[in-house]
Amino acid sequence: MTVDGIERPAKLRAGDQVALVAPSGWVPEELVAAAAAVLSSWDLRVRVGDNVLRRHFYLAGTDAERVADLNEAFRDPSVRAVLCMRGGYGAQRIVDDLDFAAVRADPKLFMGFSDITALHVALWCETGLATLHGPTASYLARSPDSATARDMRRALTTAQPVVLTADEREDSFGVRTAGRADGTLLGGNLSLLATTVGTRHRPDLTGAILMLEVAGEEPYRIDRSLVQLQRAGWLDGVAGVAVGQFTGCTDDGPTPTVREVLTEQLGSLGVPVLGGLPFGHGEQQTALGLGVPAVLDADAGTLTVQSPAL
Repeated sequence: MTVDGIERPAKLRAGDQVALVAPSGWVPEELVAAAAAVLSSWDLRVRVGDNVLRRHFYLAGTDAERVADLNEAFRDPSVRAVLCMRGGYGAQRIVDDLDFAAVRADPKLFMGFSDITALHVALWCETGLATLHGPTASYLARSPDSATARDMRRALTTAQPVVLTADEREDSFGVRTAGRADGTLLGGNLSLLATTVGTRHRPDLTGAILMLEVAGEEPYRIDRSLVQLQRAGWLDGVAGVAVGQFTGCTDDGPTPTVREVLTEQLGSLGVPVLGGLPFGHGEQQTALGLGVPAVLDADAGTLTVQSPAL
């Protein structure tokens, strides 16, 4: 349903069908089986894409196979949510072949993170679909009773807003510029956003709250990605920045810390910035709506985000 110009899907109900797809890296069979078992225990019907268990190089099948599963899920009216099994690499290779007309005709929940950022951005630019930046289905194999699994269920089956509080245990905690900002939450993985520069999928971040997370990038590479976004004009007019988990972003050399890099680059924007938020590649993470209204309050240390689901 279109609400305020945003395509909002319906929340899942008992008996609804979800599709498991693998748009990026290859997936071990046991992770797929575990995810399907947990989702079934939530009274959901599960359909595993025909090509999910295929393997081509480091990918879950060829480009044609991976995009076929995605498009089949988007076209099938019985599927009410499309869940990505994992990130890795590969979404950029298939993004231009998505059936955006099918997405516009039948908006449904879509969730994933990391490499899936490429798909989130494209879906927003092409269809205005509000999506879920959240755990991939492989996380369900870790523990069906984990905080991440509980949050995943909350994100898929309710329309509750989410309030995140900055956590001092996160490496990005302490990255902060005072103030409050209201705007549409957009963004995702910093490396994928930088990689998207120069493609046809450039989101308009004017008045938006930009969310950022990344894993395994040395501080200079984080600096490079942020500079690339700035030089490309992506950060012009951004209302605020929500900084999530920057996991394993260290270097043995005489370099600044990731916190120092983020403080320098984001502090120069002159907008509210809040680090230490628990979304990204951490052990436990929270699902957040993309393309929905949010409030960033750096003074209170909170990010409040509406649900994409109705």
